[in-house]
Amino acid sequence: MVIVYSGDVVLPQVNWDENWLRFQWIGIALVPAAYLHFTRAVLLAVWLRQDRVKWRWIIRGAYLSSVVFALLALFTDVLVRPPAEAEPVSNLQPGPLFALFTLYFVIATLWGGWTLLQARAHVRTHTARRRLSYLLWSFVAPGLGVFPYLILVSGGGASNPELILILASIANVLVGIMLVVMAYSVAYYGVLAPDRVVKRQLFYFILRGPVVASIVVALIFTIPKVEAILGLPPDTALTFLVVMTIVLAQILIYLGQPWIDRFLYRNEMEEVTWLRMLEARLMTSGDLSQFLENVLVTLCNVCEVDRGFVALPGEGEARLEAVVGDEEEARQVLALPETQRLLTTTQPDSAFHQVNGYVVRCLVNRHTDENMGILALHASCPAAQEMDEETATVIEHLLRRAEIAVEDRRLQLDVFEALRPILPDIEIMQALRGAVPYVIAPEAEEESTEALTRRPEFTEWVRGALTHFWGGPKLSKSPLLNLRIVREKLTEYDNSPTRALRAVLQEAIEHQRPPGERQMTTSEWLLYNILDLKYLQGKKVREVAQKLAISESDLYRKQRIAIAEVARTLAEMEAAAQNGGKEPEGPRSEVRGRHDSGSTVPPPH
Repeated sequence: MVIVYSGDVVLPQVNWDENWLRFQWIGIALVPAAYLHFTRAVLLAVWLRQDRVKWRWIIRGAYLSSVVFALLALFTDVLVRPPAEAEPVSNLQPGPLFALFTLYFVIATLWGGWTLLQARAHVRTHTARRRLSYLLWSFVAPGLGVFPYLILVSGGGASNPELILILASIANVLVGIMLVVMAYSVAYYGVLAPDRVVKRQLFYFILRGPVVASIVVALIFTIPKVEAILGLPPDTALTFLVVMTIVLAQILIYLGQPWIDRFLYRNEMEEVTWLRMLEARLMTSGDLSQFLENVLVTLCNVCEVDRGFVALPGEGEARLEAVVGDEEEARQVLALPETQRLLTTTQPDSAFHQVNGYVVRCLVNRHTDENMGILALHASCPAAQEMDEETATVIEHLLRRAEIAVEDRRLQLDVFEALRPILPDIEIMQALRGAVPYVIAPEAEEESTEALTRRPEFTEWVRGALTHFWGGPKLSKSPLLNLRIVREKLTEYDNSPTRALRAVLQEAIEHQRPPGERQMTTSEWLLYNILDLKYLQGKKVREVAQKLAISESDLYRKQRIAIAEVARTLAEMEAAAQNGGKEPEGPRSEVRGRHDSGSTVPPPH
């Protein structure tokens, strides 16, 4: 359709219209094949099945036929012939094979409609049936928009060109509306996002794309006619108004977003508003550091000091979350016994403590009275009795904001930790294809198990199995159970696939263990320690980050790398099993000893 409508735009501007009319036939000829391909894809999306070989060849044959018709239209006169006379509305004349192409076009369109009727008969939900009903009446848009009807009427363009142009304009508007409905009907198939997200993205795409583009095109054709009114040269006026239109359109869309969302989410506006507010207010590790730094800078200005820091406790060692001034000096003060005592005390107070030229204040969780960290300022702040009331109020307000930020961030990490395991399940729920496995023929089963490690989802399967290492559906129902290396271990584990997979995963983790004595803070041991602490020992993210003396954001990045390494090792082990049992070779494959005994015990519940 893009090719056909591009030709319609160009034709009034050129003299060699016959060449452009023939060029349009590339798009016209491909529409029947595209109909068959598109409607078959919709049917398969509804059925959740793989296509049969026979249908693949039928669609390939349709595309081949369309290419042949396009070549005949471009280079011969057997399908279409040159115009008999120059007409205001240009159109080619029918050739000997035009009737054959018309029959092919009609059959493909009717066949596509019948396929959509089959798809509609297979759906069981009211929403899916409604969308396919929309698709049934809108899918004829390509046929209505591109078929050369004037060829069927001799002299159709010359008899009444004004009427033809009016009818064509009305048809183009209707085709545009039908294409939007068509896109809406099929936009939900094969995507992982919820329906509300797809609907919103489609609506805003139409506003920011076709609507703005249509306004700009209207300006391009209108500005030369109002030159005298504007009092500007046409090029200057056009440039100014086009830029202004594009910018103002984005501003208006942004300002109208609440009303648009209220229209799109009529029945769930309250929940959507809450989700948007949650997204805007969530705080990352970088956000926390920046916020604490802003609070620290303000406190330094209020107390008229030039140095300070905020430190949060860790299982291994405390970490500086924000620093103003000399970072090395802050680390030295942080290492002092008195500072460490304040940082780790279980009975924090709200008083300022003098430590080596700094005043140190504990950050206290007001709900649990737990010590969350310390804030230190160089030199002495005025004593409470020497401060004016306004200054004391400002200092307490800033300290309270720092405490709330740290407290909220810790709560958010707990929420993230709870949500992280269910995210893959949410994606599977949205992608219906993943919920219904394809039926694999017996002769293809062996080939499928060999290709398992090459699937793009393989690393995600490994991550899911590790997440449920000590029990859960991502382990007991994992596709990794079909690996040869897992089946070979069944006899060793009483024919329990879950225990066999757990043993294989543990062996793959052992391949990541470097030689020598285990270290908790060296980079060489980092990946293995993450795998052992997080998955084998079942520790929480915060505990692992503290034990390894790294930030939580860094831990998530390294965790992805560690899981990818385990997936790579499993793929090598599977390939070795397929090739006769040769051990995989890798930078850490020379170490085969079992890890610390603590990691072989299930985590406490």
